[in-house]
Amino acid sequence: MLEINNINVHFGVIHALKDVSLTVNEGEIVTLLGANGAGKTTTLRTASGLKKPTDGNILLNGKDITQTSAQERVKMGISHVPEGRRVFPAMTVLENLELGAYLRRDRAEINKDLKMVYDRFPILYDRKKQSAGTLSGGEQQMLAIGRALMSRPKILFLDEPSMGLAPLLVQEIFSIIKDINETGTTILLVEQNASMALQIAHRAYVLETGSIVLSGTGSELMQSEDIRKAYLGG
Repeated sequence: MLEINNINVHFGVIHALKDVSLTVNEGEIVTLLGANGAGKTTTLRTASGLKKPTDGNILLNGKDITQTSAQERVKMGISHVPEGRRVFPAMTVLENLELGAYLRRDRAEINKDLKMVYDRFPILYDRKKQSAGTLSGGEQQMLAIGRALMSRPKILFLDEPSMGLAPLLVQEIFSIIKDINETGTTILLVEQNASMALQIAHRAYVLETGSIVLSGTGSELMQSEDIRKAYLGG
């Protein structure tokens, strides 16, 4: 579904991504692991059109989208939940969710998807008239994911969905991610909690200082001595 081929990204003189290549097949959860500053968020931002690469290309279902705008990529089926959730705090929960469907005109289907989000996240229904800024961190993360689902993505990018959440909420968020995948949405996941990410990932890549240094199935990387030492506390 998604192919990133030899992408290089610069921020001024800083070479942030160096010949990064990865694939995400339809129906997979693929996770990107790496320390802070390794280039994980930059990879997601480049794939979703928020950052232009210096060279290399990006294909979605075989079509080159390297020069396609972020808005057009949403229309094509890419949705991005950024690090830090980024809900609109002064707007209500409902208004945030409706913004997720801003490119759509199919009102009846939008209402159907709104019900789907409320079924998946009942707390959002209870809070639908509440300002998003008054929600807890876990509720804001659910809102950010729900908002992304309102665009009906074919592939969902998730950047650090468990950041700052209590352990019980982390378990719940990962259960939700797995459920979203099992109901048909492909997922590219960036996550500091390597153990949780590898448990649900079909495949994984490891980034170090802008380069991919290791890849394999989730279970293979769970068994890797290097991964255990670097990311799993062992």
